Amino acid sequence: MKGAKIRLSPEEKELIMNADWILTKNNLLHKVNQLLANLQVHQQEYLNSKVIELPYQVINSSPKISKGENYKGLPYRVLDFPKYFDQSAVLAIRTMFWWGNFFSTTLHVSGSFKKKLEEKIIDSYTLLRQNEVFYCINTDEWEHHFEASNYIPVSQSDQHSFSTSIRGSAFIKLAKQHPIEMWEDIPGILLSDFKLLINIAGGNN
Repeated sequence: MKGAKIRLSPEEKELIMNADWILTKNNLLHKVNQLLANLQVHQQEYLNSKVIELPYQVINSSPKISKGENYKGLPYRVLDFPKYFDQSAVLAIRTMFWWGNFFSTTLHVSGSFKKKLEEKIIDSYTLLRQNEVFYCINTDEWEHHFEASNYIPVSQSDQHSFSTSIRGSAFIKLAKQHPIEMWEDIPGILLSDFKLLINIAGGNN
C-alpha cells in the first residue's frame, strides 16, 4: 500500500487500545443529558408558575436537547427551551455544556424579536451588570465561546456603550457561564440563570 505511514505516538497507542476512557466519556455525557432533561422539567415548572409575556410560538415550544462532538474539537450538549428558530427571527434560551470548558445559559434574540425586546434589554442594564452577565459583540451569532472576541461582561461597558452596541447589532445574546467544577451545584445555578434571562425577555423585572 503506497503513501506515508500514519504513525501513533506512545500515548495515542495506549489510548486506542483502551476502551475504558471512551466508555467513561459516554457515561459522563449520558449524565449531562440527564442533568439537562431534569433542568428542563424545572424550567417548565417555573414557566407554569409565572406570567411570562412571550409569543405563543415561543412559550409553547417543545424542548430540544441536541448533541455534537465537534464544537472547536470538543463534545457538547445543548438544551433549547423555550425556543423559536427561523431564518428571519430567533428567540430562545439555550443551556450549553461544552466539554472541558463550561456550562452556560444564553438568551438569544434576533429579527422581529430583537426589535421588540432591545429597549427592555437596554433598560435592564443595571440588573445585568449586578448579575455578572456577558453580552455578545461578535458579528457571528452562532459562536458560543467566551473569549473576548465574542463576549464581554456588561460591567465592562457603561450604559451608553452597552445601549449603542445593543441597538447597532443585528442580534442580541446575553449569557452567563460557570466552570464544570461546580457540577454539584450547577442544576440550581443554571435554573437561576434561566429565571433571570426569561424574566428579562418576558417578565416584569
